[in-house]
Amino acid sequence: MCGNNMSAPLPAIVPAARKATAAVIFLHGLGDTGHGWAEAFAGIRSAHIKYICPHAPVMPVTLNMNMAMPSWFDIIGLSPDSLEDETGIKQAAENVKALIDQEVKNGIPSNRIILGGFSQGPIGGVNRDISILQCHGDLDPLVPLMFGSLTAEKLKTLVNPANVTFRTYAGMMHSSCQQEMMDIKQFIDKLLPPID
Repeated sequence: MCGNNMSAPLPAIVPAARKATAAVIFLHGLGDTGHGWAEAFAGIRSAHIKYICPHAPVMPVTLNMNMAMPSWFDIIGLSPDSLEDETGIKQAAENVKALIDQEVKNGIPSNRIILGGFSQGPIGGVNRDISILQCHGDLDPLVPLMFGSLTAEKLKTLVNPANVTFRTYAGMMHSSCQQEMMDIKQFIDKLLPPID
């Protein structure tokens, strides 16, 4: 990725079809790579937006019997009272910040960069004025809908509650669907309209 961690390959990128005036950085979930998400964004792309889908470094994950897999940080457990890998989360956030800083150096203003992710992927600091779209399948067996609802309520205490949109998708498991991707496109296009 970037920063101090050189074990992950360069991100999968869907370049803007014309001059990039905005960017989306999207983090994949546990055990995945950025390639599938880059392909998904290629299907909904807007011509002025660059889509960056980094790959997490491979590391042992406590939750999965210490099996090594792509992961942004260690996951100790899935219950609300499980310990958190604070050091790993901070390192992942630094790596994401380095990606954002690189895009700013490339000429894209920070207010024209959206950060998103799937499952383990969403990492970052919170600005009270940001807009958040959180999506969840109502049949997700890995991260129950209740956890998604609790997260949305917590987010409303950290940012302007009117800026938090929580959408559920009937029949969707721990995955994505076409309607969700169209909702994501609409969200991105509203926040990052063409400026040229």
